[in-house]
Amino acid sequence: MQWISDSSILIIGLGLIGGSYAKALKALGFHVSAVDTDPDTIAYALENGIIDRGSTTPDPALLGTADAVIFGLYPGVFKQWIAENQHLLKSGAMLTDVTGVKACIVDEIQTMLRPDVEFIAAHPMAGRELSGVENSDPAIFRGANYIVTPTERNTPAAIDWCKSLGRILGFANISTLSPTEHDEMIGFLSQLTHCIAVSLMTCTDLRHLAAYTGDSFRDLTRIARINDRMWSELFLCNKEPLLRQMDLFLAEFTALRGLLAAEDIPALREKMRLSTERRAHFDK
Repeated sequence: MQWISDSSILIIGLGLIGGSYAKALKALGFHVSAVDTDPDTIAYALENGIIDRGSTTPDPALLGTADAVIFGLYPGVFKQWIAENQHLLKSGAMLTDVTGVKACIVDEIQTMLRPDVEFIAAHPMAGRELSGVENSDPAIFRGANYIVTPTERNTPAAIDWCKSLGRILGFANISTLSPTEHDEMIGFLSQLTHCIAVSLMTCTDLRHLAAYTGDSFRDLTRIARINDRMWSELFLCNKEPLLRQMDLFLAEFTALRGLLAAEDIPALREKMRLSTERRAHFDK
């Protein structure tokens, strides 16, 4: 499938990311439909012109005519949906997703999937603290990273198709990783940082300090406003890589504490110089 203007796109799960995909694709002239179990979500999307058609159930009329299907579901629900509804998909349809973990879903979905449709996984590294279609905004994709996670089951055409989706959505950098490489990376760059933010907010209750906070605290804890259902599932799906990253962080934090307790100023400064040097790479 090529990304041509008369293509019919179906989004399953119309949350923040699904809604942002819908807005971006509809603005480009695609026919965009959506399925979401929340009737208020579908009603809002229709009333605000985010989608052309919508349903709260897997409507055969929508599934059977979609050239491409983008899944914005939690991992467990995603696998269950494929098992129960893949028979409704159009032959030749291309499937992709926005799921934040890969190894726990990609192989299982590709194994159970019909041979006449293809699933090529991807992860848009974009978001905001607010959730829901009402907070969707395609601007979150500008300057962001988009990762395609192919396997040996994927065709070169599907990989190119998925990369082209990232390009037309406006992502600044498009790359490829295996599902396992993706999950190791995401364990550090995303999941560990969320764990740190949550721990910082729960280690002590200092709400009375809200009037005194500066940018450093606000920046560090921005992601502590967290969707508990989604992130707990993502953590468990990526348990072993995340535990490895948490252990590395705990060891480093303990070492830093030891330097402070010993008043080892040269070693403290060396840690800070190393931190500054490494952080500079992320500013490029």
